[in-house]
Amino acid sequence: MDGSGFETSNAPVNDTGALSFDLNIVIATFRRRFRLFAAVAVVVFAAVVLFTLQQTPRYTATAQVMLDVRQEQVTDMSAVLSGLPADSSVVDTEVEVLKSRSLAGRVVKDLKLEEDPYFNPYLAQAKGAKAWFSSLKKAAAPTTATPTDPIELQRRRERIVDNVLGGLKVRRAGLTYLISIDYTHTDPKRAAELANAFANLYLTEQLEAKFDATKKANEWLDTRVAELRDQVQQADAAVQQYKIANNLLSAEGATLTEQEISGLNQQLALSRAAQAETDARLNIARQQLARGSTGEDVGESLNSPVVQQLRKQRAEKSAQVADLSGRYGDRHPDLLKAKRELADIDSQIQAEIRRIISNLEAQAQVARQRTGSVASSVSASKGTLAGNNRASIGLSELERKAQSVKTLYESLLARFKQTTASDGIEQADARVVSPAKIPTGPSYPKPSLNLALGLVLALGAGVAAIVLAEILMAGLFTEDEVERRLGLPYLGAVPTLGTTVDDAKILKGMTPADYLLAKPLSSFAESLRKLRASILFSKVGEPVKVIAVTSSLPGEGKTTTTFSLARTLATSGAKVVVVDCDLRQSAISQFLKEPASIGLLEVLNGVATLDQAVITDESGAHILPLAKSAYTPRDVLGSSAMHKLLQDLRDRYEIVLLDTAPLLAIADTRILAPHADAVVMLVRWKKTPVKAVQSALALLQGTRAFIAGVALTQMDLKAQSRYGYGDSYYYYANYRKYYAD
Repeated sequence: MDGSGFETSNAPVNDTGALSFDLNIVIATFRRRFRLFAAVAVVVFAAVVLFTLQQTPRYTATAQVMLDVRQEQVTDMSAVLSGLPADSSVVDTEVEVLKSRSLAGRVVKDLKLEEDPYFNPYLAQAKGAKAWFSSLKKAAAPTTATPTDPIELQRRRERIVDNVLGGLKVRRAGLTYLISIDYTHTDPKRAAELANAFANLYLTEQLEAKFDATKKANEWLDTRVAELRDQVQQADAAVQQYKIANNLLSAEGATLTEQEISGLNQQLALSRAAQAETDARLNIARQQLARGSTGEDVGESLNSPVVQQLRKQRAEKSAQVADLSGRYGDRHPDLLKAKRELADIDSQIQAEIRRIISNLEAQAQVARQRTGSVASSVSASKGTLAGNNRASIGLSELERKAQSVKTLYESLLARFKQTTASDGIEQADARVVSPAKIPTGPSYPKPSLNLALGLVLALGAGVAAIVLAEILMAGLFTEDEVERRLGLPYLGAVPTLGTTVDDAKILKGMTPADYLLAKPLSSFAESLRKLRASILFSKVGEPVKVIAVTSSLPGEGKTTTTFSLARTLATSGAKVVVVDCDLRQSAISQFLKEPASIGLLEVLNGVATLDQAVITDESGAHILPLAKSAYTPRDVLGSSAMHKLLQDLRDRYEIVLLDTAPLLAIADTRILAPHADAVVMLVRWKKTPVKAVQSALALLQGTRAFIAGVALTQMDLKAQSRYGYGDSYYYYANYRKYYAD
């Protein structure tokens, strides 16, 4: 079961999990759609050729302008409006300036292009598409708009500017400072004139911008310098009055209080360093004594000459004690005297060490008192300085204000002198390096380029048409498409009888079912045998006896295929019966020589027995038809009588073929499908939409019907052998000789 409600047999799966590109499929698709490709390509190419022949020759003139980063420096001063920086974005900006509407408007005014019918479609002698569109707009415009109306005049001027800009193309030459101005016109002389006009007026605009900027700067600077001159005088007077009022003398450098504080700060730093040193020596000595030291390893005691002398005496006395101990006993008077002297020396050493420690404590106390004294002096001096500073705040503020006004006045005065001197010597930031020449040959159209592009466009349009046709193709064409688009196994294909023979006269009006008996070794008969084998072995390890043959829509060859399949099974020796389950159409009756008087419904109603209703075909196959009746009971195929009949047919026959109604049309097939061992879905080759087949399969969801697979019917064998790559009939020409049609 595939999870959708009905069972399917195993279909081959691509190991890659995705569709792989096959050049043979592409070639086969191209061959199949060659007529469409050729038609689209010819139409597109013919349209390009016709378009090229109808185009009016146009000429393009080119003027080149370079942004000049090397400006002449007549005077050593900066301009009011600075030159353009050597930046890539600046060059791109100037390109847009050249394409601006304001510059185009100046060109229109300078060359009087409003009087040129080529640009002004409102003139009486104007021609072409522009004039035609203008006449349409004029006809559609309200009658109140007159040529004297300002809005209408503005609109017409903008239209002329648009037409002028239509022939302009401005581009930058790579990453250089060179800008090319191309103008295209039907008149080569006019094209050169317009290109040069854009270049020259662009330079003129740059100069005018600098002239205007310098003029406005001079006017503003003159007024501002006069105002600042008065402000400088007022600020100087305010400073002098404040000094007199607050008895503040002008002093250069630092004040006495500041010098005093500076010296005290240096002394305070030295005192703190000395204090830190004495505290460190004292703390280290205390730490050594706290660890159990006798004080002999204290740094100060090691450097003390008294301690050093006592240690020398102790060493000598220790040697004497050792000598006396070796020579005399412990109670000898000389030895006892020497020990007393040694102990006395040790007492002197300890006393000296205590004096050293006491001295360190005194030094540390002195250093701390000195530091505190210097710090107090610094604080007192800072208080005095604070009073002086408070008195100087007002003076400093006045002096800063006076200085700022004076600085601004001097800078603006110097700038005013510079701009006055530079007036009239401004230079443009660009220059024309190559004026436009009158072109000698048209730039458009280019027949060779147009034909090449037309050929490429035609080929592309043809390929696009093939792709679009394949995308929009609703039907199924090959075995690969069946398995890829439906996800069901491919059982085989039944070709149309006329495409299996070279000479149609051989058929002589025979039906496909009759042709099977007349030509058992034909390719048509072999296609039915292949279909039979695929169906019978669709369930691995399980027999397939009851086969329901159905389709999504009418007219897909379902009944003909079912009856032909029955004859194929019968001629191979199988005991087979065909049951007509299409209660609405009863298509099996067309294969009977005489209309049946009793059939399936009579058997289900108990009016007749199965033996009475079954008809034997000349091939040996049995047929259980539907008799013509005006009454059709409801849900007859889902009744217990139908279930009993199917069981009886299983017992009597090897194969039971159920010719059912189309799934999308009648609900009877959904009721009958779960009781069949396999359901065969027939799809008409290239005709039945895939969506219809998918909708039909969706109706079988939840019925637990086993879908054996899909078979294509009414296939054009000749077309399939030429274009159907991916299908077994693509190689039909290689094994055609095995059949006797």
